[in-house]
Amino acid sequence: MAKKISTLTFEIVSGIVVTTTLFYYKCAWTLFSLLRPNWISWNNYSEPMLRNIEKKIFKILKVPYRGWYVDIGPVVGPADKIWTISLNTESKKTPLVLLHGLGAGVALWCLNLDAFAATRPVYAFDLLGFGRSSRPTYSSDSLEVEQQMVNSVEEWRKEMKLEKFIFLGHSLGGFLATSYAIMYPHRVQHLILADPWGFPESPPDYHDLPLWVRALSYVLTPFNPLTAIRVAGPAGPWFINTIRPDISKKYAGVLDDDLIPNYIYQCNSQTPSGESGFHTMMSGFGWAKNPMVKRIHKLREDVPITLLYGSRSWVDHSATDVIKAMRYKSYFKWKVIPSAGHHVYADKPELFNQIVLKSCAFADGEESELEDETYGDKIPQTDLTQKYSFTSFQSGDDDAK
Repeated sequence: MAKKISTLTFEIVSGIVVTTTLFYYKCAWTLFSLLRPNWISWNNYSEPMLRNIEKKIFKILKVPYRGWYVDIGPVVGPADKIWTISLNTESKKTPLVLLHGLGAGVALWCLNLDAFAATRPVYAFDLLGFGRSSRPTYSSDSLEVEQQMVNSVEEWRKEMKLEKFIFLGHSLGGFLATSYAIMYPHRVQHLILADPWGFPESPPDYHDLPLWVRALSYVLTPFNPLTAIRVAGPAGPWFINTIRPDISKKYAGVLDDDLIPNYIYQCNSQTPSGESGFHTMMSGFGWAKNPMVKRIHKLREDVPITLLYGSRSWVDHSATDVIKAMRYKSYFKWKVIPSAGHHVYADKPELFNQIVLKSCAFADGEESELEDETYGDKIPQTDLTQKYSFTSFQSGDDDAK
């Protein structure tokens, strides 16, 4: 009986389709692994260099900050530590906690930290497996990886002794912040999602998506998403700046042009721990194997949500209307930030900061609710949850309310 060979098919340009085998990619990668120099000597990762780049980026801050490692114990690895920064911790207002997206770290919030810390305590940390945090080996099961990441956030919260906080997550961070809020709703005063990843179900047709998203979805499926950065070795920062020159431009006039590409390279030239976890959870790069739309209705009704999208973002926003319908009894506001892409916090930092601060003030009872970005019609009060099956985790917090 003939053995079935898996194929990968993607459209280079309209009308030109390339089909190749998954076996080809695995052979090519094996050959490269044999021919390339030793990984340790080939890549240019340096913990002191990453630390120094982060310090240079944070020189633009006017509010003093503190950085340190929070020991969360054996959550995923034998001794996990999470790199954390804090600002204005003397304030008595509800703390704001920031969680970055894939391949990022705390320094990418540099355009937002001063504004946020002017009114309240602010904490940001490198998710376990990213940035300067520990690099444990995550599970090969998508739901277990998600739970491990959420558990690491909860252990971090316990060590920080934060009873309740406003949770702001970008991209992957938005997905995990929502998962955390489902498990520990009594800890989240307000959930702010900045262009979150992993909410809608994967569409049956990819043709309406940008070419680069389709290419990543098909070509990189066998590999971790940021493999090319490590393959580039010492040329990694140049490679990042070449394929994504817009990243540096977001910080132009504030930071030297080479700082952000070098920071991203240093964050991602290490062992791809969190990245491998993301790879396990993803379905075609742009979607999650266990999309949040299937279980958002399990989030407690009294947890408010503010959802921010970039008008030019590649992220699939199709789940928004469904979520609004599911949570018609709850506070759910969404805003589209004009001329912003996926990195809304850096594309339009002033407008982004303003909306986040208003949401924080509303959470503290100091501001009226945001105006919703709607088409003028009221959300129909119908129960759409029957359409979706869901999986949820049981909270292990003894004092859960």
